[in-house]
Parts: sequence; C-alpha cells; structure tokens
Amino acid sequence: MSTATTTENKDLAPVSTESLAALLVAGERPPRPSAWSASMTFGWRAVLKIKHVPEQLFDVTAFPIMMVLMYTYLFGGALAGSPKEYIQFLLPGILVMSVVMITMYTGVSVNTDIEKGVFDRFRSLPIWRPSTMVGYLLGDALRYTIASVVMLTVGIILGYRPDGGVGGVLAGIALLVVFSFAFSWIWTMFGLMLRSEKSVMGVSMMVIFPLTFLSNVFVDPRTMPGWLQAFVNNSPITHLSSAVRELMAGDWPADEIAWSLGWAGLFVLVFGPITMRLYNRK
Repeated sequence: MSTATTTENKDLAPVSTESLAALLVAGERPPRPSAWSASMTFGWRAVLKIKHVPEQLFDVTAFPIMMVLMYTYLFGGALAGSPKEYIQFLLPGILVMSVVMITMYTGVSVNTDIEKGVFDRFRSLPIWRPSTMVGYLLGDALRYTIASVVMLTVGIILGYRPDGGVGGVLAGIALLVVFSFAFSWIWTMFGLMLRSEKSVMGVSMMVIFPLTFLSNVFVDPRTMPGWLQAFVNNSPITHLSSAVRELMAGDWPADEIAWSLGWAGLFVLVFGPITMRLYNRK
C-alpha cells in the first residue's frame, strides 16, 4: 500500500502558489443580486418546499372546502332560509376568513427554518437582508391564490353566482392577496420572536379567531349590540370582507378598498421594520 501511494504522489503535478491563487481569483466577482432577484429566489424556494412536501397544500385545499361546506349548511337555513341563499352573502366573507387564517403558517415556517439553522447561512450571504422574509411572503401568495380558487370553485358548485363576473372576482382575489401579504408580516414577527412553532401557532390563533369571527363574515353587524358594532365596523377584516363582497357583486366600494389598502400599508410599515430588527438581532 505504501508503494502504491508513493507512485500516485509522483504522478501528481506540483501546484505552485501562483497557480493556486490564479485558480481562486480567476474571474471577476459575480455582481450582487438585486433586491427583487433575491426576493424572487427565496420565493421560488418556498414554492419548491411545497413541491417536495405536498402535504403543505392541505391547508389551502381541504381546509377551505371544509369551511365552505360546514358554515353554508350549518347556518344557511337559520340565517337566510336556505343554504343557497346564504352562500351569496357568506362565500366572499368565508373566503377572506379562510385566507387570513392561512397566513399564520408563514410564521410557523420562519420559526421552523430558524430552529434548523438555515437562517444562519442566509445571513452570511451578500444579499438584501429583507429578501428572505419577502421571499416567504411571495411564496405564500401562491398558496393564498390556490385557496381562493378552491373556495370559489366549491361555492359555484353550491350555487354562488358572482354578479361582478370574472373582472369582479379577480379584483376581489387580488385585493385579498395584497392584504394577506401585508398581514403575514405580523406572523413573521412572531416566528422570529417566539421559541417554538407551537408557541407561534398558539399566539396566532389567539389573535386571528377574535379578529375574524368579530366581523361581518357571517352576519350583518347591524344585528349586533351597539358596543360590539363599534369594534366590528372598524375591524380590518370587516373592511376587507365588505370590499371583496361588493367587488364580486359588481360594485366598486372605493371607501372599503381604501380602508383595506390602508390597513395593509399600516401592517407593513409597523411590523416590517420590527421583523427585520428581530431578524438582524436573532
């Protein structure tokens, strides 16, 4: 064995310091990726995770179908006389509720990657720092769109008819996705702040359930007590639900759209910087 090793070493060409240095710095340093390019790359990473773990799509397929069927047949007869009549009011609202509830999984994904040590590698890369977070949210925007399409398909099968046509439906979905993108910054903050994904889920449910149920998703707020109406009428979920409902009905509710976009901008302005501060200190 010793003879063979000696023979192999003799056959190897000597490497000089100059040739090694030339090999290591042979070309120009590649340009730093732009903010958009880096964000899209991390967004594509989020999509690939869905490809390799298709079970992640259960919350945007099985969950929305269950929500539509359950609430339509549970409350339809009592509130509107029949499920077919009730779904005309319910579907846009339950669409908003379901997609907003799905946003919490963004924080869970962030927390899981932190626990695995993936973020340690991301922070060492010469990229725009927020691109990792923006990439998560861009990838999740696809999930929100899938959930919307699934729920609309089920709703149409059950008898829902959007008077706004294709244009109204697309406008409603676009507004919902934009709002959900901004709303997800809250959960990225919790994903960085809390120690485990169970903690992220627990805190997220405590915030989302009151916010979505205390809205006009299921019933008209005028049937509620006055003190509760004051909260419900100013809830971001109520403004978003009203905007999506009227867009799909063929109207153009400028006030509700403005409120929804205003809330979305506020979420990004407040929770975006907090998230990045936590990310830089984590």
